[in-house]
Amino acid sequence: MSITQESELLGMQRVSEAVGQTLKLMSQYAQPGMTTKELDEYGGAILKEYGAKSAPYETYGFPGYTCISVNKEVAHGIPKNARVLKEGDLINIDVSAELDGFWSDNGGSFVLGKDIHHHQPLVNASKEILKKAISSIKGGIKIADIGFLIESEAKKRGYKVIKNLAGHGVGKSLHEQPEDILNYRVKSNRERFKKNTTVAVETFIATKSTYADTLDDGWTLVGNKGGFVTQHEHTILITDSTPEILTRSNGIWD
Repeated sequence: MSITQESELLGMQRVSEAVGQTLKLMSQYAQPGMTTKELDEYGGAILKEYGAKSAPYETYGFPGYTCISVNKEVAHGIPKNARVLKEGDLINIDVSAELDGFWSDNGGSFVLGKDIHHHQPLVNASKEILKKAISSIKGGIKIADIGFLIESEAKKRGYKVIKNLAGHGVGKSLHEQPEDILNYRVKSNRERFKKNTTVAVETFIATKSTYADTLDDGWTLVGNKGGFVTQHEHTILITDSTPEILTRSNGIWD
């Protein structure tokens, strides 16, 4: 979305605050013994307090207010009463919503309780790489160069990236141009980030897999070669210098 007036920026700030706070509070609320359905209902109630509507529920008919993926699930995990969270689980929560005609998207992975399965280094890598990528974005920078940065930083740490999941433009709808802010470089892509536009930038850092496959439920994504994947995502406003992080209230870098 191109921001052309103050009211549009305020609209994006409001919806971004809603999804950011929802993600933060859900992450804090999660505990062993809770079901992912309980956690999702909690998140849905927070969005409702803001007057916001769940983007996946409204747009795609997704069976939940938020996407909650556990352990070897990469993304789009369906909240379920049968899915009980356990100590040491690797959890990803993705929250996107619409408020007053504006849309925003954010997500984060974290270890529940004690890191008994040693997932924290992967979580840290995803957060650090996203921070480095976003700090490198400004008007005129090639999208492919950010993809190269993300994949290069992952390789330095001994990890891979998921190649068929990507960040995207966001604002007047959930997915806009640019459609593919990938985690690797496509040399033929000459598209550049544009000043005063809003985009959702996300990392998909993996231990083994390079592609995400859809399970029979039609939603849940898992890695093609197994292992684990962490995702972190912010919606940002691109400027001439450091981007404005609209979803900063999610606290994923705190």
